[in-house]
Amino acid sequence: MKTPNQAIIRFHFDPALAPGGRPSAINAHLAGCLQNGEDGDRTGCGSCQELAEKHIRSLPGVDFASAKFENGSLTLHYRPTQADTETIIRKVAALNAGLTPEASATPSDSAPRPGRTLRAAWTWLLGDTARIYATAVTFVAMIAGLVSHAWLSAPLAGNIAYILAYIAGGFYGGLAGVRSLRNRSIDVDLLMILAAIGAAIVGAPFEGAMLLFLFSLSNVLQKFALKRTSSAIRSLMDLRPQVAQVYLDDKLVRLPVERIRIGDRVAVRPGERIPLDGTILEGETTLDQSPITGESIPVEKQPGDKVLAGTINQLGSIEVRVTHLAKDSTIARLIALVSEAQSEKARTQRFIDRAEQYYAGGVIAMTAVAILLPILLLGEDFNSAFYRGMSLMVAASPCAVVISTPATVLSAVGNAARRGVLFKGGAHVEITASIKVVAFDKTGTLTVGKPELTDVLLFEKTSSLQHEDDLLRLTASVEQKSEHPLAQAIVSAAREAGLDLDEAGDFLAIPGKGVSAKLRESRVQIGNLKYFEESDTAGTMAAQEALRGFLEQGKTSILVAVEGRLVGALALADQLREGVPAVMQALKNQGVIKTLMLTGDHQRVGRQIAAQAGLDGFYADLMPEEKLDIIRKLEREYGPVAMVGDGVNDAPALAAASLGIAMGAAGTDVALETADIVLMGDNLGNIPYLFELSRATRKTLVQNLVFAMGVIVALIGGVLGFQLALPLSVIGHEGSTVLVSLNGIRLLGFRRQGEPA
Repeated sequence: MKTPNQAIIRFHFDPALAPGGRPSAINAHLAGCLQNGEDGDRTGCGSCQELAEKHIRSLPGVDFASAKFENGSLTLHYRPTQADTETIIRKVAALNAGLTPEASATPSDSAPRPGRTLRAAWTWLLGDTARIYATAVTFVAMIAGLVSHAWLSAPLAGNIAYILAYIAGGFYGGLAGVRSLRNRSIDVDLLMILAAIGAAIVGAPFEGAMLLFLFSLSNVLQKFALKRTSSAIRSLMDLRPQVAQVYLDDKLVRLPVERIRIGDRVAVRPGERIPLDGTILEGETTLDQSPITGESIPVEKQPGDKVLAGTINQLGSIEVRVTHLAKDSTIARLIALVSEAQSEKARTQRFIDRAEQYYAGGVIAMTAVAILLPILLLGEDFNSAFYRGMSLMVAASPCAVVISTPATVLSAVGNAARRGVLFKGGAHVEITASIKVVAFDKTGTLTVGKPELTDVLLFEKTSSLQHEDDLLRLTASVEQKSEHPLAQAIVSAAREAGLDLDEAGDFLAIPGKGVSAKLRESRVQIGNLKYFEESDTAGTMAAQEALRGFLEQGKTSILVAVEGRLVGALALADQLREGVPAVMQALKNQGVIKTLMLTGDHQRVGRQIAAQAGLDGFYADLMPEEKLDIIRKLEREYGPVAMVGDGVNDAPALAAASLGIAMGAAGTDVALETADIVLMGDNLGNIPYLFELSRATRKTLVQNLVFAMGVIVALIGGVLGFQLALPLSVIGHEGSTVLVSLNGIRLLGFRRQGEPA
């Protein structure tokens, strides 16, 4: 956390500034890892983030550094008393790692610079398209080599094909291996390259090419599922206007939001977003706060009420006194929360990367000992010792272990995709099986996300109002001239009921209160209780009892008056999605301990929806950061927690939860970008399916890993104890790979219990 005597600079990776020529190993490694993060590749090898942070912290005056390879950025805190901003920027630029400060613009001239073309080509080579081409070339060359050797008796052509397969299939693994060596570490990428080379040396180039192809293919497929934190943050930024109308010396001036200060007066017209957090000085209106708080019903605002950046002004023009700077606004906090949560999630992956080093290093060390020890101590000739060493490396190569996981997980991902469920990374398939608590957002997740008419109450009959349908027709005839969401819901209900609407005249909207119009020579007024109390309308005392009942049910109500007398009331509410109680029961049957709801709506609304849905509990009146706090509290108490949501206000909780599930069709861009799983059809019934699929996947993974490791142990024992020949090592190695792959592929046909074939 930044202290008062520190300042902050944020940098991002710019491929055009990446090192060319022969930079130092530390800088090339840092740039490479940042490039990987920018391209959506793996979040760095073993300790690369710690390496970058340690190197930046060594600069004079720098106290803290945080590298986030998931979005190609680096943040540092420094003491201005020891180093000024220009000095820090210059020293970071001198690292030659492609870092540029976010606030500064990169040169936009189109004139070619020395090395720009080469760097652009290198950037393309590291991108997704080039990797797909390389994987395809590996497969074609591998098959060509096999056909040339086995059927065409053309060894030269076959050898050329195998060499091409090795170059295409091993290029990216070779780069990763070189980077890990420069960082004094070893990972599975390097081991795969060495195992493939060893296979070629001992006369099994096809097996080596297949190893490289499968490993390359798994990496390419998984790249499509990786999250893009930078996209999530850009979606958040789109919610905040870049400029605002500010009063300077009683004149309206358009200024960038970054230049607006606390205490400035900002004018916001209907349809515009609130640019900064503040308090209303003049005007009354209703605000759509759903992007920030998740509230389904627009909130009435008047002088003295607080407003949040990113919310939408619907009706009246207002003046707002700014209470928070742009960097401290609600949107800015959301951005920080999402970035922090994503960063925390990335750190958990480092343990897996470090574990790879130990296994790969152990295999290489064991192979070297198996070659050198017999030569030095037993006088064995080099050829036989090297043959045994290569047999051992092939036997110990974790191909079956490495391939079994993507084969299994990608099959599960493919099965889910057919049902409209998108897993954004294989790890999320496994995590789902461990979830103990599922937390749901309310608006747009458990509910349909828009108000619907639920009740029409006629207080007393008149000559023109004999039935509830008459009151609905009267109200809808007036409201069809309004753009308010409640008005549109009433009009939709009337049309669905087949009612013919009349044309109202002399329409007048009173922001924050209601509307009035002339209908059949009568003055009709529609609005909230405050509207009618201020005008001393007859019948308000009698109406209060009816409104109290609607309020207890969590419904929003409006009153209708004709010629100054209240004649009825209508109630609206956000309705529960169909089948929600069955989904909650299915989750309980699958071992979920608790199902909860997190909502920005009022307590009474939360209580009503939670009871209807069959939830174990709910939390209401929540801001986005409070949802995040509750998720973390639940994880400490129960273990892994899943969060299901659809709005911007859910993004921090989706990112921080062990598993984030977004509603695809109704969800906002930032929710979809931040979540780990997307329900593209908004079908909550797919959540129990996800849990069953995940448990089946975990069971298959355990089977595959136990079998693969058992085969490796048996093959190593055979090579060391019984002089197992290389062809048998290859058969055992590749055979186990095929078997675990086939076992994993079975998940393509997975169905829920009782589901028809």
